[in-house]
Amino acid sequence: MNVIRRMTVIHLALVGSLLSAADAPKRPNIVVIVADDLGYADLGFQGGTDIPTPHINSLVANGARFTNGYVSGPYCSPTRAGLLTGRYQQRFGHEFNPGGEGPAAAGRSEQGLPLSETTIANRFKEAGYATGLVGKWHLGSSPPFHPQKRGFDEFFGFLGGSHTYFNKGTASIWRGTEKHAEPTYLTAAFGREAVSFIDRHQANPFFLYLAFNAVHTPMEAEAVSLDKFSAITDSQRKTYAAMLSAMDDAVGKVLQKLGESRLDENTLIFFISDNGGPTMRGTTINGSINTPLRGSKRTTLEGGIRVPFALQWKGHIPAGTVFNQPVIQLDIQPTALAAAGVEINPEWKLDGVNLLPFITGKATGSPHETLYWRLGKQNAIRHGDWKLVQYDLNVESSPTKEVSQKKLYHLTKDIGESVDLAAQYPDTVKELETLWQSWDRQLAKPVW
Repeated sequence: MNVIRRMTVIHLALVGSLLSAADAPKRPNIVVIVADDLGYADLGFQGGTDIPTPHINSLVANGARFTNGYVSGPYCSPTRAGLLTGRYQQRFGHEFNPGGEGPAAAGRSEQGLPLSETTIANRFKEAGYATGLVGKWHLGSSPPFHPQKRGFDEFFGFLGGSHTYFNKGTASIWRGTEKHAEPTYLTAAFGREAVSFIDRHQANPFFLYLAFNAVHTPMEAEAVSLDKFSAITDSQRKTYAAMLSAMDDAVGKVLQKLGESRLDENTLIFFISDNGGPTMRGTTINGSINTPLRGSKRTTLEGGIRVPFALQWKGHIPAGTVFNQPVIQLDIQPTALAAAGVEINPEWKLDGVNLLPFITGKATGSPHETLYWRLGKQNAIRHGDWKLVQYDLNVESSPTKEVSQKKLYHLTKDIGESVDLAAQYPDTVKELETLWQSWDRQLAKPVW
């Protein structure tokens, strides 16, 4: 009888354990979507009217839009280094773009995301997530820096800073550690591979980093996309519109797959651009528009560092939320880890903040009192509504290597940074300069 009782107790305990596991909420999937060289004003939810972007817009309609969304670098690789580490990239010397692939990278094989740094993919892999990168890497092209050495289980894309969209008859796209020739228009191929990754891992939690190279140069679009924009007479803008539309279509396929797989309510989705639109001479000008911001990619003006920023998590973030306090792409890692129930170790020294309590109203105030930037001689600090900045003078003059004097702007009243208030508020200039200098002393020298 005692044996029967013991077996009954064990049976009930096992049933209870299984029921408890079944009732436990499944950890959310994480999808981080990054556009490349996207103009601030080119998406529908940013006020754009000539290029329909219904699928990207839906992220805001079903989630949150951040009106003061920033990135920590005014161009490609530094922003990605900050994104993947959750730390200001200047802390570990990743201040500038590294070398790319092929002959252009000769002598620069040791340039890449420092091996001392742990990536968001490492964190999620350790937490039991399947991890995948589809798209642009730009964090080092030699074997030690390969994505599959930096926490990603799977990789489909390219290692350098730019790539053609049409196959040129060469094997130049990586699947894992092997190159192959991709016959499909590259933006569509990235959408296809993202859908495939979701399909193969839908039974368990996954982390997907979908890094488009659209709408970075070269300006190449499919005829079917160009035909949608016959009303746009400027040829560059027309091609840009077609490229952006193709990216929106690819995002749409990802969202459709999540919906069909009944994963959309258990998937946290971020969308950002890696920097502002390149509108300044000497940059990869692509027809983008940054209105009402001043400046361009590769500058510390708002047009270089303020970007479209959206977050969707159905059932957790109220649809149509508008968040007006400053946030930065460094916040993506702590926010995603918190959603997944991963405890953040203070020893990681993340600069980002978990945004979820602020979005849902559980926390008040601003996630960041102060944000900082440095790119060579250019620098900036935003403290509350005030911004002190030195920027690339190519924005306003003939080709030069010089930067401006320190200028002070009140961003709430002057988002276009048109009225320098430095002479009127010298104490504010001194306060912000002191804060920036204190931060600057914590940083490493650029490693290349």
